[in-house]
Amino acid sequence: MPALKKIALTVTSAILLSGLVLSPASAADKDKSDDKQPKPPATMSSLGGERLGKPGTQVALGPGAPVLPKGLTGRSWIVADAEKGDVLAAHNAHWRLPPASTMKMLFADTLLPALQPTTLTHKVTDSDLAAVGEGSSLVGIKEDHTYTVHDLWLGVFLRSGNDAVHVLAQMYGGMPQAVSAMQKHAEELQALDTKVVSPDGYDAPGQVSSAYDLTLIARSGMQKKDFREYAATASADFPGEKKKGKKRETFEIQNTNRLITGGIGVDPYKGIAGVKNGYTTHAGNTFTGIAERNGRVLLVTVMNPSQEESHAVYKEAAKLLDWGFAASGKVTPVGELVPPKSIDTGSGTTTGGKGAQPAAGADQGSGGQAEAAHASAAGGSSGVGIALAVVGGVLVVLAGGVFLVNRRWPLRLPRR
Repeated sequence: MPALKKIALTVTSAILLSGLVLSPASAADKDKSDDKQPKPPATMSSLGGERLGKPGTQVALGPGAPVLPKGLTGRSWIVADAEKGDVLAAHNAHWRLPPASTMKMLFADTLLPALQPTTLTHKVTDSDLAAVGEGSSLVGIKEDHTYTVHDLWLGVFLRSGNDAVHVLAQMYGGMPQAVSAMQKHAEELQALDTKVVSPDGYDAPGQVSSAYDLTLIARSGMQKKDFREYAATASADFPGEKKKGKKRETFEIQNTNRLITGGIGVDPYKGIAGVKNGYTTHAGNTFTGIAERNGRVLLVTVMNPSQEESHAVYKEAAKLLDWGFAASGKVTPVGELVPPKSIDTGSGTTTGGKGAQPAAGADQGSGGQAEAAHASAAGGSSGVGIALAVVGGVLVVLAGGVFLVNRRWPLRLPRR
C-alpha cells in the first residue's frame, strides 16, 4: 500500500476514534450542565385548569394561529386575556419561584385602600427604615423628612423603592401586620402559590409566588383607579432633601419598567399600561405587564429568563404580548384566571366574562391624586409616557400629562 494512502487511513481512523471517544464525553458534559438547571416540579397546582399544572409549555393552536416565539428562556411565563380571564398559553404557570419586586403589586393592591394617596403626611423616623435590606432599590427617602402618602406610592411604583414600602408598612401598623394582610389578600384572590415574607420582594427564605399568581394579583390591582394611574406613570417629581434656610427642592424619578420608558436596548411597548418589574440575585428578573391593542387587553408575566441576553425579561414579555394579540381568537384557552373566593361566577352576567376580579376594593382611591405625576415624553410616537388605565375607548388628558384609556374597568362582577 502506498505510504501516502497509509498515512491518510491512519489520520482518518484517528479522527473516527477520537469522535467515538469525545462525543459521549461531550454529551455527558451537556447532560451534566442541564442537570444544574432547576427543574419545575413534576406536579404543580392545577388551579385554573388541568393543563396549567403540567410542566412545560401549554398551548392549543387553532387554524391560522401563529406559533409561539422562538428562544423563550423564562423558567415560567403566562399570557392571558385580562378581561375574559382566558389563559392563551403558559409555561410552568404554577412553578413557585422568588418574585422579587413584583411582590410590590400585592403590597399595593392590599394596602392602597387603607393608605389612600390624599394629603396625609408622615415624618420619617430612623425606625421606619431600620429593616430595609442591604442593596435594596431606593427612591431616596430621608429620616426626619415629611412625605405625603402620594409621594410614597410614587416611590413604590416608579422607583420600586423598598424604603417607601417600609415607611408605608409602618404607617399601616408595622411589617408583620402588612405581611399578614398581604397573605390574607393573596388567599382571597386564590393566589395560593404565594407565600409572603417580605412585603417589598427582598429575597427572604420561603418567599415565593408564580406566574399564575402574579397575573391574578396584577389583574386585581388594575381594578383600582389609583393603582392603574401609578402603574402607568412614566415619571414624576419627588421631594428632595430639605436644606437649612432653603426651599425644599424636588428631583425627577422615572419608572423602572422599561416597556414604559424604553432605553438601554429596550423599546417602549405600544399600548403598555404597567405593571411591575423586579430583580434580585435569587429571583433573577421578573416582570408582569398589561397592554391594550385593538380592543383587547392582555396580561403577561415572565419569571427568571436567561441572564445571557441583556434585559431578556422585557424582550420576552414583548414577544409574548405580540404573539397574544396575534393569536387572540385563534387559540383554545389552556386555562383561566380564577375569580376570588368571595365572587360567585355561576349566576348573573358580567361584561368581564369568566374569572373577573373582585368588586371589593374595585376602583377605590381618591381618583386623581396620581394626576400630579407627569409623563416624561407624552408626545412621542413611541408611546413613552402614555399611561393607559386599560379599559377605555377615549383618551382623557389629566393635569400632569398622564393619559388614561377608560374602557370597561373595573370589571362588572356577578353577585349571589
